Amino acid sequence: MPQLERVLISNRGEIAIRIVKAASALGMESVGVYPAADSLSLHTRLASSAVQIGNGAPDDPVAAYLDAEALVAAAQRSGCDCVHPGYGFLAENADFAQRCADAGLAFVGPPPAALSLFGDKVRSRQLAASLDIPVVPGSDDPVPSASDAADLAGLLGYPVMLKAAAGGGGRGMRRVTSADSMAEAFARCRSEAEAAFGTGAVFLEKLIERPRHIEVQVLADNDGNVVHLHERDCSVQLRNQKVIETAPAPGLDADLRDRILADAVKLVAAAGYANAGTVEFLVVPETGEHFFIECNARIQVEHTVTEQVTGIDLVEAQFRIAAGATLASATRTRSARRAAPPSRPGLSPVAPER
Repeated sequence: MPQLERVLISNRGEIAIRIVKAASALGMESVGVYPAADSLSLHTRLASSAVQIGNGAPDDPVAAYLDAEALVAAAQRSGCDCVHPGYGFLAENADFAQRCADAGLAFVGPPPAALSLFGDKVRSRQLAASLDIPVVPGSDDPVPSASDAADLAGLLGYPVMLKAAAGGGGRGMRRVTSADSMAEAFARCRSEAEAAFGTGAVFLEKLIERPRHIEVQVLADNDGNVVHLHERDCSVQLRNQKVIETAPAPGLDADLRDRILADAVKLVAAAGYANAGTVEFLVVPETGEHFFIECNARIQVEHTVTEQVTGIDLVEAQFRIAAGATLASATRTRSARRAAPPSRPGLSPVAPER
């Protein structure tokens, strides 16, 4: 298998530490980055080396982790051959992935085209629908105005949900319960989306009350092979942020589970995906219907739950895939065998992603 030798970790905190450990297990060197405010952070001490980024101003450390040009330059100065973005910050930024590729750096994540596709929830809905994967009833395109949104909501029936097309992390979402509140909700959703994601495009879906939230961990290599690593139930949430992850999903009908897993694999295969990702679905408990809602094109906080039930180190698998390995070698466990899902669900609290 080809070998990557030195990784720049364009992140901080828990995920940066995980990446350091995975790189070390694979015999790789790691380079941490830090703005002045993070100079004493643990990831800078655990990495093989660390370089400062940012302009030295202590009041805005986050901006340094969002400076794609500076991060690529730091990787080149440090003699790195790859960049791992972790989660949050620039992890799903197609422009950053392309900058890395243009600089001759392997991006330890999905290719730019897949990041661009799944970064747009409207486009990803359209792809899913074209593959006969169920999507939540709603708009086929971004909704141009509050009046258009009200017209569609009248057809679907209230309540509905307005969502930012480039949304994530529970931001850019507004529940709308009546036509009278649509104009204000639309304006707020659009404003929040513009501020958070740089685009005010929003779309509309029928609100599914009290659904189960099922997500599927997937891995894909650069030869077009895709596998799922089972599902997680993340229905326990607070303000659209996941609180508890359970794997496997308890009490999920076997046929429904098979359909969800198959749809996840079909979607990412059609998208030309590579590396790790999570495909998310809503399930209506009363009817057993399932609907695709989004694909998170990155490693997630919740990846450790899947690692517990499969024995596969997903960050190590990411590195192997980025180096050109096929799934057969990328997904081997440290004990050289794949573990089956446990008979009892495993519970793990998760922290909010940046």
